[in-house]
Amino acid sequence: MKKHIIYLLGLAMYGAVLTACGSEDPVKRIVFDGTKEVSGERFALKDINPELPTDWTDYQFVVIEYKISTAQRFQLGFHTRHGYNELRVMSYVPNAWNKLAIPLRFFTELPDPKVDLAATFNQPRYTGWINLGGQRGPMEGVDSVGVRIRRAIGNPAMEIRSITLSKDDPGDAYLEDTPAIDKFGQHTAVDYPEKIHSIEQLQAEWRQEEEEVVDPDAYQYTKFGGYRQQRLQATGYFRTELVDGRWWFVDPEGYLFLSVGVDCVSAGGGGNVRAYEQRPALYDQLPPQELTKSGRQPSFGQWNQYRRFGEEYEKKSKELIFKRMDKWGLNTIANWSDKQVMLMNRKAFLWPLYDLRLDPHLMGLSDVYAPDFEQAVAQSIAESVKPLKDNPWLLGYFIGNEPAWLGDEVRLCDLILQGEERPIQKALVDYLARKGDTSDTRKQFIWDTFDTFLQTTNRLLKRYDPHHLNLGIRFGNVMNLPEPILKSCGKAFDVFSFNCYALRPDPEMMDRVLSIAKLPMLIGEYHFGTVDRGLAQSLWQVDSQAERGVAYRYYTEQAYSHPGLIGTGYFQWCDQDITGRFDGENYNCGLIDVTDRPYKAQVEAMMETAKRLFDVHAGRLSPVETQPLHPRGHEQIPDLWNE
Repeated sequence: MKKHIIYLLGLAMYGAVLTACGSEDPVKRIVFDGTKEVSGERFALKDINPELPTDWTDYQFVVIEYKISTAQRFQLGFHTRHGYNELRVMSYVPNAWNKLAIPLRFFTELPDPKVDLAATFNQPRYTGWINLGGQRGPMEGVDSVGVRIRRAIGNPAMEIRSITLSKDDPGDAYLEDTPAIDKFGQHTAVDYPEKIHSIEQLQAEWRQEEEEVVDPDAYQYTKFGGYRQQRLQATGYFRTELVDGRWWFVDPEGYLFLSVGVDCVSAGGGGNVRAYEQRPALYDQLPPQELTKSGRQPSFGQWNQYRRFGEEYEKKSKELIFKRMDKWGLNTIANWSDKQVMLMNRKAFLWPLYDLRLDPHLMGLSDVYAPDFEQAVAQSIAESVKPLKDNPWLLGYFIGNEPAWLGDEVRLCDLILQGEERPIQKALVDYLARKGDTSDTRKQFIWDTFDTFLQTTNRLLKRYDPHHLNLGIRFGNVMNLPEPILKSCGKAFDVFSFNCYALRPDPEMMDRVLSIAKLPMLIGEYHFGTVDRGLAQSLWQVDSQAERGVAYRYYTEQAYSHPGLIGTGYFQWCDQDITGRFDGENYNCGLIDVTDRPYKAQVEAMMETAKRLFDVHAGRLSPVETQPLHPRGHEQIPDLWNE
């Protein structure tokens, strides 16, 4: 009975959909309804290709030729006799015909083990990218395809003119004659009021920004970015302290400090050209060869910096970073940022540690049972922190990012047992022999292994750098983080860090972390984006650029109103690469676009919030309550088409 009710609700939700198809024109046209939570259509594969078999077992790729009028992600799935399974797809080139070849293993097999969540679930192609989701199962009895969008922005339309199968990778293809990306790194087929049409227009806007004056007293910041309003004992380095029931960072001079930061801060970011040789038809012009340093990709962002500053672009673009941070109220260069910029010692910065033996084959866990584990990690930490340990601008270190094994401990044990002989395999076999092979004992083994990793790395970090904070691991999902893991973190970390893509961080979740781990918290990543620039809308979408600013204010002030939250890192400084970074992502999530112009609504919202954060966190001022319209996350859409 329940399944039939869900099915009827699904039919009502999707409503009427326009199609343009006939015996002579097999193109399917779908118009998505932005007034509905989810809209789309399910249709028979024979309507597109009557020759398709229903058993896809002997094939490796399904190949789609389609045109969609939006960069908004869509769900694409197939109905089989085993159920329904779908993926999220983002197109690099809206308003154009594209061919996208999707490996069928994405539908039939669990993702390959990788070191973190993004590496596990993001799959780059050449005309778009795919985020894995849904169920897995044999591609047998395939009879229909489903396409749908969650809260479509602007009633976009999609056309599909071909669905075929292939045993080998046929490659992706951009199927239009006109280049998709112009000489400034913008989409040619996407228009918006702020779009650049000439170098003269761009230079005029750059001059306008350069004439802006920064008020040094706008945020009451001290030398290191602390607040003049309250001072405690100075230690010469950043630390944490509980003051009147609320946690704070304390800067090297003793002033209370909240880490208001941005990730991926770099000069000339955005617009990197990945795999040009696989898709030359996309680009009108490539950045000049002389601007492309050895081993790097061509970059429209870098080219625009050169247009702006000439031969001194590398130096002047870094100076502009600090002017912008001063103007916008940002006091921290957060994770994934350019090390040259961080080491200019003009802003507090966060430093990621690498080479800690986090193993992609172990889904980001480490084989702590290897006889050389501690020696190797000690050597790596000692070398990494040596040039940093006396630097007062360094706030602290991260030791990992979004481990992929969390919530998947039982599968990880399968991978260990079925994998190569290694110390962690023997340790697991012995453990299960003693404790019994159950899902609970498998989980406990992984948690115990993780605890050993945490305590060892923290002990070594404090040995080689006693001055700076251990900011922990930026967990990707803390809503249901097991209590033993929170307790392990409480023993090992100075600050509990997590990434949180949501409308706002859940207060009850933060209360739980604070009560069990007994640590202040830092949010390593969050953001909001939309589709008007032809980029994907980010992990949390809003309807417009103006709404990005509304969303930022609501999230950030709500977060800092919690007594345990002492830092944030907005992801990221510049929009992601328009035709995809290394793992495919191309989100509209930056403070700056590819033409090196700030998103005004976004940065103005940041400025207003930065002026309020000290009082919001101190409990003297209520956070803003205005929410953005129609915000939607990237969580999986319920399978309403299953009967």
